[in-house]
Formats: sequence, C-alpha cells, structure tokens
Amino acid sequence: MNTTLFLHATALAVTFALASPVFAADEYNVSNGLSLNGNPLGMHGVDPVSMFQDGAPAIGDAKYTSSHDGVDYYFSTTEAQQGFDADPENYLPQFGGFCAFGVFVGKKLDGDVRYADIVDGKLYLFVNAAIFQKYQEDKTSVIEGANAKWAEIVHSPVGDL
Repeated sequence: MNTTLFLHATALAVTFALASPVFAADEYNVSNGLSLNGNPLGMHGVDPVSMFQDGAPAIGDAKYTSSHDGVDYYFSTTEAQQGFDADPENYLPQFGGFCAFGVFVGKKLDGDVRYADIVDGKLYLFVNAAIFQKYQEDKTSVIEGANAKWAEIVHSPVGDL
C-alpha cells in the first residue's frame, strides 16, 4: 500500500516537473528545445541585461545561466547575471518577450532584439523593422493597448491566436 502511494506521488511530481516548460511556452517567447537545465531558453540566448547598456545586444553564454519562472536566460558576464538575479523583473522583456505590437493586435509574434525599445525602464521587443516603425508612430497607444490585451492572451497558446 505504501509502495502504491509512493509511486502515485512520484508520478504526480514528475508530471508537474515536466509540465512547467509547457506552461512557460505559452507565456514566454522561448527557443525550440531546452537548455542544459531542462528549461526553455528566453530571448534566443541574448543577454537581457545588455539591452539596457550602450552598444549592441550581447549574445549570452550558457556558463552564465539563470532561471526565472521556468525559463533560462544566458548572460555575457558574471556581473550581468548577478544584476539579473538581484532583480529579474527589471531586465525581462515585457509580454514574455513576444512582439509588443503583435500583442497589441492580439497575437504572439516573435520578439527580435534588433528591434527593441526601452520606455520608462521597460524593454519592448518587436518582430521586424516595419512593425517597429509602425509602433514608433504612436508608442503610447501601442503600449497601453498591448498591456490591456496581454491579460486576455497571456495563457493562450500561440497557435490559438
């Protein structure tokens, strides 16, 4: 009897452990596959802290990996990783890293660090140059509309939108 209870508890624990990346895939824009930690990779391996510094976005290195909410992020330096670990919400892209304009229109499109904007200390990513240009025509409306829409679509699978 104790063996059966143990097996059921173990099966349940494994189910929840494996389910976490599945949930993360709905809420975060992650790369296909898993990192060495078994989590999906956020921001396509680009160091999120580097987005707040001068210069081009830096490619992260797996030796500097931190996990947040079931998603792994790579960093280019120990200092960047430590800064992120101290306050992840300060560096994470809005809308789980999906394109802010896409969220504004009710879609979860890939966010590309080449088309990014920081407004009021928050990082917004966009899918391409044309969409980024469209966003720049009325940043405030897009950000406000995306914030309102995100609550409706945050848990929706990409394919359902």
